Amino acid sequence: MPYVVDFVNVSTVGLESSPVAEALAGLRANEARYFKNKYDHVFTTTPADEDPETLDRIARILKEERDIVIASPALEVTAFEVDGIRMAYVFYQSGLSINVMYTIDDAGKRAVGFKLSDGMEVPEELAAFKFARQKSKLAGTIRGSYFVIKGEY
Repeated sequence: MPYVVDFVNVSTVGLESSPVAEALAGLRANEARYFKNKYDHVFTTTPADEDPETLDRIARILKEERDIVIASPALEVTAFEVDGIRMAYVFYQSGLSINVMYTIDDAGKRAVGFKLSDGMEVPEELAAFKFARQKSKLAGTIRGSYFVIKGEY
């Protein structure tokens, strides 16, 4: 069942099984606020098992680009297009959020971003990445990193 993410009244709907559910909900709300303010897009997620195509696409990019397999179960996903950019997100039980930004124009930016919820450890599979810190009113301290996608997906 789709969930329209509310960034005014932050809810843990769909994320309850995460040990950092409140922080993960804040991280998800932070993303929703960004897309609403920048693109007037309503950020809507679905349970990961209801959209295996999006989950598989992200997993394929991680595996083929950097040989990364995320150990944590996926809770929610979303995929949409704004301003010529295909976006996809997955929110994991551990508190990890991964997004794939893939511009449709060949000359555009294509990258995978990782964000760690406040209170979670860096997952072993992402230990090689350096994470920058960012403060958020909705999510506390977010640690983020990324890599550029080289292949075609």
